[in-house]
Amino acid sequence: MSSHHGLNADLLESLTQSLKRYGMRSVLFQQNMAQKIGVAHTDLKTAEILNETGPITAGELAKMTGLSTGSVTALIDRLEKSGYVKRERDHIDGRRVKIVPIMERQEQIKAHYRALSVATKDLCISYNESELTVILQFVEDLNRIMEKENEVLMNE
Repeated sequence: MSSHHGLNADLLESLTQSLKRYGMRSVLFQQNMAQKIGVAHTDLKTAEILNETGPITAGELAKMTGLSTGSVTALIDRLEKSGYVKRERDHIDGRRVKIVPIMERQEQIKAHYRALSVATKDLCISYNESELTVILQFVEDLNRIMEKENEVLMNE
C-alpha cells in the first residue's frame, strides 16, 4: 500500500501510533517522577524548563508554558517553598526579578532520570553513526513541530 512520496501507509501509521504511545508513556513517567519527588507535574516540568533556560523572569516563564501570570506566580511560590528555585533581582534591571533554579535540587531531579538515560544510551549504541544522525534529525524536527503546535494552542 502506497502513501506520500511512495512510502508504505501501514508503516507510517505504525510509526505514528508508536510515537503516540511513546508520548503517553513519557507523560506518565514524568507524572510518576513528580509524585516520587513530591511536587506537582507542572512544577517538575517548570523546574526542568528552568534547568534548560537558566534564570528567566516570571513573564518569560508564563509565555513559555502558556500559563497565566497568576498561575505562574503560584507555581513559583510552590517551587520556592520546596527549594527548587529562588527569586533574585536582575543585576542589570533591578526592577525585574529572575527565577533562578537551585542547582543542588536540579541535580536531585537529574539523578532520578539517570536509569532512563543509561537505558536510552544503551539502546542508542545498537545503531550506527549514520542511523543515529537520522534519528537525531527526526527528533529535532519533532521538537520543532511540537513547539509550533504548542504555540498554536497557547494563541487560540
